[in-house]
Amino acid sequence: MDKVNIIYEDKNFLAVDKPSGLVIHSDGRTKEYSLADWIIENYPEVKDVGEPLTLSNGEVIDRPGIVHRLDRETSGVMLVAKNQEYFSYLKKQFQDRKVKKIYKAFVYGNIKNDRGVIDRSIGRSSKDFRLWSAQRGARGKLREAVTNYSVIHKKGNVSFLEIYPQTGRTHQIRVHLKAINHPVICDKLYAPKKDCILEFSRLALHSSSVIFYDMDEKERRFDASLPEDFKDALDVLEKDPKNNA
Repeated sequence: MDKVNIIYEDKNFLAVDKPSGLVIHSDGRTKEYSLADWIIENYPEVKDVGEPLTLSNGEVIDRPGIVHRLDRETSGVMLVAKNQEYFSYLKKQFQDRKVKKIYKAFVYGNIKNDRGVIDRSIGRSSKDFRLWSAQRGARGKLREAVTNYSVIHKKGNVSFLEIYPQTGRTHQIRVHLKAINHPVICDKLYAPKKDCILEFSRLALHSSSVIFYDMDEKERRFDASLPEDFKDALDVLEKDPKNNA
């Protein structure tokens, strides 16, 4: 696992590049180093900023300044508030869907259309309580979910996408891409029977950009460059004429 790189910092917030493999905060079941630990180590004054999570057993989990989340294996940009006022401000921006997020992903299969919109509500999977589903038979309350995408590059049995989620449901991108039969490469939850190709050993999903407006109504955009495994995958695509990746 790589170190946490700071993309930008001022008195109100941080934009960091989270490496793949780093969890955001403890789940109360296992003890492992998290982004929350890194924040407290480097910014102890941020410890009480935000909203802690209270588990069903009563244990309280610190989430210092953490406004949004990324899955463990997803790399890329995250915002961290450094004071309560900015935490509340950013939280409302996310709730009001004013924050724009852009992701990059490698998916299985050659996507026919160069642009598309996946507009499918998400509920619980009927087969596995750990999973979400945007397909028939989803259980529980169905929540609206919309994901736009464009194809950057496609070759053989792989497509490289730029993705723009309009809503922020848990596992939304992964669930939506599975629903259109193009799951993210090396997604061990939603495509467990597929081989990890293009030399990926983790979920091929990267949070490349976050865009929002600050308190002065100035647009702020922060980008995380492609990690090495993404660059390597693009090289493999270019060098393999038949794309037997």
